[in-house]
Amino acid sequence: MAIDRRLFLGSAASTLAAAPQKKTKTKMNPLLETWKTPFGLPPFDRIRAEHFVPAFSEAIQAGLKEIDTITGDKSAPTFANTVEALEKQGALLKQVNGVFQNLTSSNTSDALQAAEREVSPKLATYSSAIQLNARLFERLDAVYKQRTSLNLYPEQLRLVERYHRRFVLSGAKLPPEQKKRLAAVDEKLATLTTQFTQNVLNDTKQWTMELKTAEDRAGLPADMTVITLQRPSVEPFLMMSPRRDLREKAFKAWAKRGDNDKEFDNKALIRQILTLRIEKAALLGYKTYADYILDDVMAKTPAAATALMEKVWKPAVAAAHRETAELEAAMRKDGISGPLEAWDWRYYSEKVRLAQYDLNEEQIKPYFELDRMIEAAFDCAKKLFGLQFVRRKNLPVYDPDVRTWEVKGMDGKTIGIFFGDYYSKPNKNSGAWMNVFRDQQKFGGTQIPVVINNLNQNKPAPGQPCLMTFDDVKTLFHEFGHGLHGLLSNVNYPFFAGTSVARDFVELPSQLFEYWGAEKSVLAKFATHYKTGEVIPDALIAKIEKARNFNQGFSQVEYLASGLIDMKWHLLTEVNNLDIREQEQAWLKEIGMPREIIMRHRSPHFTHIFSNDYAAGYYSYLWAQVLDADAFEAFKEARNPFDPTVAGKLLKYIYSAGGSEDPMKLYESFRGRKPDPQALMRKMGFVN
Repeated sequence: MAIDRRLFLGSAASTLAAAPQKKTKTKMNPLLETWKTPFGLPPFDRIRAEHFVPAFSEAIQAGLKEIDTITGDKSAPTFANTVEALEKQGALLKQVNGVFQNLTSSNTSDALQAAEREVSPKLATYSSAIQLNARLFERLDAVYKQRTSLNLYPEQLRLVERYHRRFVLSGAKLPPEQKKRLAAVDEKLATLTTQFTQNVLNDTKQWTMELKTAEDRAGLPADMTVITLQRPSVEPFLMMSPRRDLREKAFKAWAKRGDNDKEFDNKALIRQILTLRIEKAALLGYKTYADYILDDVMAKTPAAATALMEKVWKPAVAAAHRETAELEAAMRKDGISGPLEAWDWRYYSEKVRLAQYDLNEEQIKPYFELDRMIEAAFDCAKKLFGLQFVRRKNLPVYDPDVRTWEVKGMDGKTIGIFFGDYYSKPNKNSGAWMNVFRDQQKFGGTQIPVVINNLNQNKPAPGQPCLMTFDDVKTLFHEFGHGLHGLLSNVNYPFFAGTSVARDFVELPSQLFEYWGAEKSVLAKFATHYKTGEVIPDALIAKIEKARNFNQGFSQVEYLASGLIDMKWHLLTEVNNLDIREQEQAWLKEIGMPREIIMRHRSPHFTHIFSNDYAAGYYSYLWAQVLDADAFEAFKEARNPFDPTVAGKLLKYIYSAGGSEDPMKLYESFRGRKPDPQALMRKMGFVN
């Protein structure tokens, strides 16, 4: 998952190294200084939680003064004094926020969470003050109306159009009273969505299950003695433990995060968030919040996004029912006569996979060691795009386990800095994501990007390897695909840099890169046994390939259910006293959800849609699957997964273009045609 931290901050350049030097109190606050560190990286050793609130206050004031300078310009509005001035505006705030957003997700604390609760509504207010500024929009609108006569090159023309579009979608054309109300709605939403994330994190941290006896630990690795609700802990336990009672206990706790009717319950927050989103959509002239969100993406309408999900839903459910029958047959062999339950699925799925393909995770994991898989991802980037990742142990980091690399292009010049934060921590959000400390740009001087990948692998004991499941490897390659999207960005204006693309296009570079993690030539080179150094046997690779679509029904059903429920929440036109748990269950019954499977993300802990900016957009992973399945077939047609001609087009039109052109136009330039939807069905194994 890529995180868009520009939600409240427009797209001003995040010039970490070139922010203006302040005087007096600024010198005591490292967040407001010009950083003299290598590559202008944040001086993490000097940054404290108490620095953020005053830094935000000063940076917000600086940003608003820059807006006053733009609106106070007596000369006629031009591209330079209005649009480019907006691109320059807010640099200090981007510097502060770039650090803050990363630390609050990767290395938070009680003090940082308190700062987050205080700062979030202020950022929303700041954003509203800019995007609802009548004088500023008047100047922007004037440039927009004369844009075709200004002799702008294509990226400049698109910049004018996208800024204008963003301001209109943010309420710039509303009358004063409605602008005031919209600003209040956005401020409240910022507070509520921040609280939602913090509740999920805190509820996750509260629960542990100690495996005290040999019977409790039966079938498990020796180091698996305490189970948490972090995915890398609970999922392997559900997969390996023969103790059905303990699986049920862990699974129910995992499923009920944010839904325990206690301190960190999120159901009331969901009602408030939905109510405000409904009001926001209505203020902006849209029937529903889903209509508002999809108006500016590739899908265009909720109906189109829903139709795609429903097209896959029917064959996915049919496959899941077939899988259920197989798993229940395996249960009978264990003497269990009752029906398959959700906490049984992973355990018996692993048994069936072993029986059908002679393949289980414990066979696979010794060949997938974290360091080797990182090397594999880097090697693929080198073969495809000519990149070199040079390990730098002398760069500032916020945690001793964080790794850093200097990234060099084909010509040997540095194109970016890459951070890797791979281990799970109690003060870290669950899941995996990519983020940026600094965006790439060439406008106003070359600025290299600073990109970070976060995973949540269990940290091994000293001297022991970090072994990964094959799904973990896919996740690493997925997030690295997002990382490459940021690192390879080659645009002039930061508005378009890296992952600043349509929400249903942003997952294409990440999901596409997953394919190389499963390539036979990549596995043969980097999947080596952590003890013996033996290369993974061809027979084991063949088993992995043969089992590629195993459990595909389950995988698609748990994902699509989340996407369909996300859309239903955001198609509501009223909430009132709606019971969140009951409504979720009613909708699942309505769509024919198999009783043995739950949503990948139940609503009370669905941070994608109630905290991050995937609201009415979780379908986008499937939308991108249509694109990535078709895109990788270009390499298959070339009979070479690293074909230089196809890779060159991929670099030019997908990984480096950012949002500088319409996404479908970029895809067609890469592929030479529109995407073929049947490629996805072939990939899933739902058609021959």
